[in-house]
Amino acid sequence: MPQRVTVAKVANIPDGGSVVVNVLQRDVAIFYVNGAFFAVDDFCPHMGASLSGGYVEDGCVTCPWHFWRFRLLDGSWADNPKVKIASFPVHVVGDEVQLELPDLPVL
Repeated sequence: MPQRVTVAKVANIPDGGSVVVNVLQRDVAIFYVNGAFFAVDDFCPHMGASLSGGYVEDGCVTCPWHFWRFRLLDGSWADNPKVKIASFPVHVVGDEVQLELPDLPVL
């Protein structure tokens, strides 16, 4: 069963802003855009730039290095939706921002 992990307080992410959190040894960028939260991998697959520093417009974040655009809703590359970065459902519970993580393998 998927699990939820609290990663930030709502007040710590201004509208139009982003933060990077480390969850399960991966950096995740959380964006707050027009009253909605989105979470995607913070690592651009092209050259490794941090997407949290990118420009957000029309539901996409643009990589600050080479301008690759990724949809915040599902992590798909805007120019070729077959290429994706991970995206995570975000829940707001009270004043907490929570990421929903996929099932982890049982060791």
